[in-house]
Amino acid sequence: MPPPPAAVETPAPVEEKPQVKAADAAPPAMPDIKPVPSEKMIDVKARIHHKLIEDLNLVALDRLSRSEVMDEVRDYVGEYAKQERLALNVAETDDLVENIVDEMMGLGPLEPLLADPSISDILINGHENCFVERGGMLQPVKIPFKDEAHLLRIINKIVSAVGRRIDESYPTCDARMSDGSRFNAAIRPIAIDGPLVSIRKFSKKPLALDKLVGFGALTEPMAEVLSAAVHARITTLISGGTGTGKTTMLNALSAFISHAERLITIEDAAELQLQQPHVGRMETRPPNVEGNGEIKQRDLVKNALRMRPDRVILGEVRGEEAFDMLQAMNTGHEGSMATIHANNPRDAIARLEQMLGMTGMPMTVSSIRSQIASAIGMIVQLTRLADGQRKITSIAEITGIEGDIIQMQEVFRFVRDSIDSEGKIHGHFTATGIRPRFLEELVSMGVNLPGSYFDPSGSL
Repeated sequence: MPPPPAAVETPAPVEEKPQVKAADAAPPAMPDIKPVPSEKMIDVKARIHHKLIEDLNLVALDRLSRSEVMDEVRDYVGEYAKQERLALNVAETDDLVENIVDEMMGLGPLEPLLADPSISDILINGHENCFVERGGMLQPVKIPFKDEAHLLRIINKIVSAVGRRIDESYPTCDARMSDGSRFNAAIRPIAIDGPLVSIRKFSKKPLALDKLVGFGALTEPMAEVLSAAVHARITTLISGGTGTGKTTMLNALSAFISHAERLITIEDAAELQLQQPHVGRMETRPPNVEGNGEIKQRDLVKNALRMRPDRVILGEVRGEEAFDMLQAMNTGHEGSMATIHANNPRDAIARLEQMLGMTGMPMTVSSIRSQIASAIGMIVQLTRLADGQRKITSIAEITGIEGDIIQMQEVFRFVRDSIDSEGKIHGHFTATGIRPRFLEELVSMGVNLPGSYFDPSGSL
């Protein structure tokens, strides 16, 4: 019996034409574009990844370089594509191999973002809602997570690498990634719409103060005053909101500490990149599964004082450790530095007062303020403007206490002038006309700063 007319009139290649078109088998099409994987490609990547885990000797792969692993995976993908009759062009194959190797050896879809130097923050609100920060401004991006379970696997991979845990009983985690980036995650039940992840990236090479001058964060005279103050062991508090660049500024100022001094750093997640040869780094530890073994910043500050430091550098003061920090600054550890969250120098002082109250020790307001006034010499205020620019908006000196009021004088400030049609803020730095008292100490150390730096009528 002859075949049906439809089969005779419609050859097999015509029936398969939609599949060929969907696969886009022609190599010349868009050779230089690396498209975001489609849902189909994400599913293919997941299937190949699971099959690789079943078939390959992953222990042996650990001993190979990335390029060697990519060659092995490329051969495997080619064979798998033939078996499954997948039509992949060269660009799709390279993209698939890259993604699979990232999944096996790195952090999967996050790898391209971590490798992009223009990105400073990665923010994930559930696996389908992701943003990055470039130049101080947030931008939405598509990160190809297959589903929520895929994102959770990446989170657990990061957390387990630093010996911490995250689960329903302990649904938050703050950690340091292998490249120094700061990682924070929150999962269900406290994250209602799926895992929340924030990754704060840090440059592998810390920014020097002259680079910050080039970026317009401060002026050359201000930089000279700050560097001289650090060299003269003026105890400094760096204040600002989230993402204003406090850690970056702390790293930059630390470059002016003598290499002959012994430094002890204390942080929740180690971020400081000090260049001195004699640095002891300590990091807090959360409680274990049984709720034991927690080590707080206050414990580390107490221990640091037994380690013969010349200066103690506290990544961020946020609680009862403020008392021990001020004790250290008042007992032979001048020149110590710390960061604090506050909107202006006066608020920073108020926050310190509240933290001292958290210790529960019977101290009067007068004694608390006296401790602060004698311990802190200078406050550097950082602000991230609405257009993404980061500026030092105030440099203030604490001069003492009168009655119950801490006396403070502003030396430099940033003045906003206008906003252009594109939303960029324009302004200028100015001196207030007040010469800081620590200039006398600088002169005794052979450092003479020009008086014009503090002239409000001149230009900085």
